[in-house]
Amino acid sequence: LIGRLMFELPEEMGLIAVAVRQTQGKGRGGNVWLSPVGCALSTLHISIPLHSNLGQRIPFIQHLVSLAVVEAVRSIPGYEDIELRVKWPNDIYYSDLMKLGGVLVNSTLVETTFHILIGFGFNVNNSNPTICINDLIAKFNKEEGTELKPLSADCLIARTVTVLERLIEVFQEKGPNGVLPQYYKYWIHSGKQVRLHGEEGPLAWIVGIDDYGYLQVHEEGKGVESVHPDGNSFDMLRNLIVPK
Repeated sequence: LIGRLMFELPEEMGLIAVAVRQTQGKGRGGNVWLSPVGCALSTLHISIPLHSNLGQRIPFIQHLVSLAVVEAVRSIPGYEDIELRVKWPNDIYYSDLMKLGGVLVNSTLVETTFHILIGFGFNVNNSNPTICINDLIAKFNKEEGTELKPLSADCLIARTVTVLERLIEVFQEKGPNGVLPQYYKYWIHSGKQVRLHGEEGPLAWIVGIDDYGYLQVHEEGKGVESVHPDGNSFDMLRNLIVPK
């Protein structure tokens, strides 16, 4: 529905679809996601001019959305130390231990404008099958003696979209360097090792992401290279390849 509507509305009009639950949510590579009540689930339409900082670096959008989800919680006074983080390229994590949500971006170029549908979903209120944001808040309260209130899915969707709007403005004005310090503050990869070209491939250290959103790694004796995932692995960091 939203895919058809997005071409019919005036450019200045925002468009978002919010689902209470999903029975046929789409993941990477045709994966299907089942999302019960208690998750924040939405698809947002945005337009990005091709000849703009972000229009030239469309893969960055998934990073901005992941960051916006984390910031939606951690920018609330008192909630700054809730252990919500980003995992490259498109996951939201509890510390580096457990996935809480993800982002999927589809883009269509019409003349000189990208029409982008951003699907994001994250677990706000379901303790099973993994963990949820309100569990993290309860855990923090218990450990720190605080009385932070649980958050609602509606509140966090609204905050995510508001934060994303600001991140896009900053990116359009300053490029990647305008948002990367914030992104690195919350990502789980600093100093971590990965293997290139497969399970038995050479070891490399993650150093950051490049101007186009690809992961940068340092392989001993070879300097810094940009890499991207090979195929549709559940763990996107298990098989990284160096583009020719």
